[in-house]
Amino acid sequence: MTSLPLGVIAVSLLLAFLVHRYILSPTLFSPLASIPNAHWSSPFSRLWILALRWNRRENKTLHALHQRLGPVIRLGPHEVSINSIEGVRTVYQGGFEKPVWYSVFDNYGVPCMFSMRRSAAHSARKRLISNVYSKSYIQSSSPATSQAQSIIYNRLLPILEDSISSTQIPHGIDIYSVLMAATMDFIAGYIFGLDKGTNFLQDKAYRDHFFELYKARNDYGFYDQELPTLTRFCRKIGIPFCPAWVDEANRELGEWCLRLCDGKAAGASSEKYEEIQSANQSVVYHALITGLDKEATTTSGQSNEQKKDSTQRLTIASELFDHVLAGQETAGIALAYLTWRLSQSLGLQNKLRAELLSLSPNMRRTNKNKNNTMPDPKALDALPLLNAIISETLRLHAPIPGSQPRETPQSGCTIGGFYIPGGVRISAAAYSLHRDEWAFEDPEKWDYTRWFPPQDWQDKEAVEKFKQRIRQFWAFSSGGRMCIGSNFAMHEMKLIICAIYSNYTSHIVDDDGMEDQSDGYTSRPGKERLFLIFERV
Repeated sequence: MTSLPLGVIAVSLLLAFLVHRYILSPTLFSPLASIPNAHWSSPFSRLWILALRWNRRENKTLHALHQRLGPVIRLGPHEVSINSIEGVRTVYQGGFEKPVWYSVFDNYGVPCMFSMRRSAAHSARKRLISNVYSKSYIQSSSPATSQAQSIIYNRLLPILEDSISSTQIPHGIDIYSVLMAATMDFIAGYIFGLDKGTNFLQDKAYRDHFFELYKARNDYGFYDQELPTLTRFCRKIGIPFCPAWVDEANRELGEWCLRLCDGKAAGASSEKYEEIQSANQSVVYHALITGLDKEATTTSGQSNEQKKDSTQRLTIASELFDHVLAGQETAGIALAYLTWRLSQSLGLQNKLRAELLSLSPNMRRTNKNKNNTMPDPKALDALPLLNAIISETLRLHAPIPGSQPRETPQSGCTIGGFYIPGGVRISAAAYSLHRDEWAFEDPEKWDYTRWFPPQDWQDKEAVEKFKQRIRQFWAFSSGGRMCIGSNFAMHEMKLIICAIYSNYTSHIVDDDGMEDQSDGYTSRPGKERLFLIFERV
């Protein structure tokens, strides 16, 4: 009997080990083996889901798969997607940690609150600034009101008024660009103060340049998020996955934020915060620096002034860079879709205007009344039609509809009857939660009336569907790590819509691309532009 060469035996054993380790074990013996596979290769390969993300087809594809396979599906050897309120509560209200995927949101090599992986570090940072982002604080904030008043009446409304002048032919304006500028001025003003913030509304040239830089930043995050180890290694050996001009765009954006922070720091050292004019008070910056001062004193016994160095400077800049970019983009996209939907119906605009003008004081300007009045924030917040229109827009056109990854704890968890071990990437997505066909009948239809309470509270099915819609609403995520700026975003959107539609009607000139909202973690109009004509009421 002839024996096999040792080399053949060794290769055979190695092959058998590899087949068992990377194919049979994840397919047949993994705790995830009982979960429906999104793709035949999911148990042993990430290539399928990576290809979806690279081609920007993840949200729609996973939604269709959830409809077919159920609320829990397996995307890869160590990745699961969920689409149920039960799952969302377990993961996001259960404090599951963030995976390395979020490191792409670090700035200057320093984590910000959003990118911090561990809940303890996140909670410590959140305690410093959560108060100034609360609804009660914003609604009673004199700086927030003064800043909004100046931005709306001195910057935003004059642009709309100029667009309808007899010298502006053809009439029409790219409202997408204008609204993105408005939300930048709002959030930058709240962070740094009106005088040290931005003026994108009146500086169109720089605004256009900035948004081109930001688009470059957004379009090349795939490698750092999905293949971080490989991406770092390739950078070290001189094979970058991103073009040099993307790195240059990131560098320029980073320097821009550092200038804002340094400009505020220089002024803050020479004046008392309480003596600063209301509109120029840097609400968020002041809360953050005050909190960091206390932390430094508690941990070292020294004041922050004695310890300030480049690390502290970059900590502040990283945090505020995230706030200003996230606060600008999400609210700007939502407002663009709001005006687009409203521009499709003069009847709805008239109903909304009647509601807005019921406020006392309201924001209507006439030849006799040119006072820059601001509505009572609580009364504005309580308007049912305005709330319904905004909620439905955020449902169907969520600025962040994509998967929000977490990592299962070492003890594992059970969701939808499936045990999921520790160390698994797990995520839900607003795109799918907002398209539940039982809670949202005809989910692809924009129907603001679905957010009105049932007329008959004895109708148990109608009541339960309404409650389910509230539970399924996930535009700002949920749990301890939900969007900290959600109250500010809702407040500024309501003020901007109130100011515009108290004084103007809008009509569509060119909305090419609005139907084609991009598929990804963030989601923008296909062509990132929307031309509307405004007419004075």
